[in-house]
Amino acid sequence: MQPAASSRWALACLALSMLLSSLGTSIANVGLPTLAKAFSASFQQVQWIVLAYLLATTTLIVSVGRLGDITGRRRLLLAGIFLFTLASLFCAVAPTLSLLIAARSAQGLGAAIMMALTLAFVGEMVPKEKTGTAMGLLGSMSAIGTALGPSLGGVLISGFGWPAIFLVKVPLGIFAFVLARRFLPVDRQRPKTDRTGFDYLGKLLLALTLAAYALAMTIGRGSFGPLNLVLLLVAVAGAGCFVLAETRAEFPLVRLKMFRSLALSSSLATNMLVSTVLMATLVVAPFYLSRALGLNAAFVGMAMSVGPLVAAVTGVPAGRMVDRCGTYRITIIALIGMALGACLLPMMPATLGFLGYIAPLIVLTAHYALFQAANNTAVMTDIHPDQRGVIAGLLNLSRNLGLITGASVMGAVFAHATRTIDITAASAAAVATGMRTTFFVAATLILVALAIAVAAHARLKVRSVGSIAPHQRAVQDQRNRSPDETQ
Repeated sequence: MQPAASSRWALACLALSMLLSSLGTSIANVGLPTLAKAFSASFQQVQWIVLAYLLATTTLIVSVGRLGDITGRRRLLLAGIFLFTLASLFCAVAPTLSLLIAARSAQGLGAAIMMALTLAFVGEMVPKEKTGTAMGLLGSMSAIGTALGPSLGGVLISGFGWPAIFLVKVPLGIFAFVLARRFLPVDRQRPKTDRTGFDYLGKLLLALTLAAYALAMTIGRGSFGPLNLVLLLVAVAGAGCFVLAETRAEFPLVRLKMFRSLALSSSLATNMLVSTVLMATLVVAPFYLSRALGLNAAFVGMAMSVGPLVAAVTGVPAGRMVDRCGTYRITIIALIGMALGACLLPMMPATLGFLGYIAPLIVLTAHYALFQAANNTAVMTDIHPDQRGVIAGLLNLSRNLGLITGASVMGAVFAHATRTIDITAASAAAVATGMRTTFFVAATLILVALAIAVAAHARLKVRSVGSIAPHQRAVQDQRNRSPDETQ
């Protein structure tokens, strides 16, 4: 175990890596109008500045997690931070939109490495009794990056131009690299006989499958056309091919037998459902606050920053609660709290205005932070060291897939419920109806997640009792036998 001071600096490095990866996602969105003007491009074209980053992180996060398990997490994390920092510099000086999109893809690869390996390092470095607190800190940094991105990006663009939103990450990346090189534990040298191969076919199939799914859920700006359907079918076929390839691979990228673990499978499923619901707040809020409540842009921005800020403030206390009370109990409390917040949102009368929306949102996002701390701790505790990277990748992947699905599905629910072709022209009453419908669906998804968590825990409890019962029954039967029966 590292000295206390070194451990704190190492944890600071992981926290900064998580901050940078989430900041890379959120800070570019606010610059899209400026970038469209700077490169004389359409919205659909500059949208790829965001999509390229999202696709790279989503498609590669499991692969880089597994690669870290094989080659060593420290050297791969150093490479990821270096790539992210260098790509940020290239983004700032890109002379054309195509080169900017290419640099954003490279930045997304660096972010995928950083997101996957920060969670894996926590399981390696932090004592079990403090894992929840560390996970809460990483959750807080992710929320801070999400909340800080739009406001910081707006200030930088207005003061220094669009390159500044990429240049700001360069000194932070250099600092993270120095901290990682100085304080992260050195990778253990394993004998060559213990080293496993890398599943290149599995990596390719998984990347293509996830890319097809992500594109199916994001292109078309909310409309689901023939191209979306084709991509979705490609994703389904790709998933089948991936499963087949993994059953035959000598060194599979993802060991499918891991999903026989109820604890892991239920955690990934609930994580995806919860992230889908969280995305609903970002999809619905701009329309509801501006159209139904009549708030100006400043108040809309303030309202949308409340959720990430609440999650940021709640993260570390939530982690301490997990360490004190246990993961299952806190998971159940968090899911009940999220369901309550999702139910309260549509029931608040519009006459309450800004506060009527913010109060339930605080309940929802505070319990989301609680869920993340508990769920991440449950997944990353007591797992085999050689599987930490790939499991951390799966955990991040389930969250990303939930966010992508939420943007598409919850957006479609909202649009359908308003009963208008163009949401921007919908009446206040139609938008309010859409919001109520969307969050009733969101509450239902949270209740499904709650049912999954409770059912998985109950089955695990039965299994644990059943694994002891045969021996106990044999002993009891031996004691109960009469002398004649034992002869």
